[in-house]
Amino acid sequence: MGKIYQPAFTFKSTSEVVLNGTYGEPNFDVAQLAHVELLSPKPQESLDFFTEILGMQVTHQEGQSVYLRAYEDVYKNTLKITESKEAGLGHAAWRSSSPNALLRRVEAIQKSGLGQGWIEGDEGHGVAYQFTTPDGHRMEILWDQEYYVASDIDRSKLKNRPSRRPNKGVPVRRIDHINLMTPDPAKNTEFLMEDLGFKLTEKIVNGEQTLGTWLSLSNIVHEIAFMNDPTGSRGRLHHICYWYGSPQHLYDVADLCKDNDIHVELGPRKHSISQAHCLYVYEPGGNRIELFGDAGYLIFDPSWEAPLWDNLPQVDARGLGAGFTESYWNYGTPVYKKEVAKI
Repeated sequence: MGKIYQPAFTFKSTSEVVLNGTYGEPNFDVAQLAHVELLSPKPQESLDFFTEILGMQVTHQEGQSVYLRAYEDVYKNTLKITESKEAGLGHAAWRSSSPNALLRRVEAIQKSGLGQGWIEGDEGHGVAYQFTTPDGHRMEILWDQEYYVASDIDRSKLKNRPSRRPNKGVPVRRIDHINLMTPDPAKNTEFLMEDLGFKLTEKIVNGEQTLGTWLSLSNIVHEIAFMNDPTGSRGRLHHICYWYGSPQHLYDVADLCKDNDIHVELGPRKHSISQAHCLYVYEPGGNRIELFGDAGYLIFDPSWEAPLWDNLPQVDARGLGAGFTESYWNYGTPVYKKEVAKI
């Protein structure tokens, strides 16, 4: 995939070099995915899945919502499950890299016309600025974040681990990423890159049409992805992902899901895009959950150029394991019936 060497500088002498052209500065104002809210028409069953199968911990419950974390999540919560008539994404929250960075990104979002305004906060975090993607996915950005403080009972022997590994299910370690469906991945990608500073890491195209994009704020392959929605619907969720760090855990949790009538859609397999080992299941509320068995590859190159995939069947074939199911390309939440994509 190597790229042509094009030096940014020309050497003149030991006291002078010349910059060839104009270069923009990277934007590091947004640091990470902080938490995700899932909507579920079966909140108790959804809660049981995350606690009994994935070993997550409840940190707070209020009204129609319950808040959870994985055992290596440093924040008080990374998942909020809210009762709703339909499954789907409630919102995704991003943490800025500093208080001033938050104000800079809010100004940019306001100029885009997609801002909705400030809120006082929610369980586990302070003030946040709410906005939407061009497609209508609800998001917020914040700085003030409450950390999880372990009790004597759940304190780990490892001083660099926020809490001990649970003795329940096959415990996930931390939140990893989200994947959103949209009829216009290119437009939504442009917004995140231009106004929030995301970096494009991989891309699928069909001629001039963008079918999928993967974007990152750090050296992991992605914290968010956009995939084409064949129904033409706006604002749907493809999946949220939690991370294990060991591919064997995917087989362990797949067994547990099968024995507990949790639908296993795909995997374990190894992706071509991201190169990560993965498993996809549907939690009882209907939302797709991905589980990562490892990090895939990491990106350290500051001038990374996103690989361009221009053959959708190739994306499937160059992974390892059983191929993508038809539902993988079509199913999202909320559920709509016009599902037509095939490969």
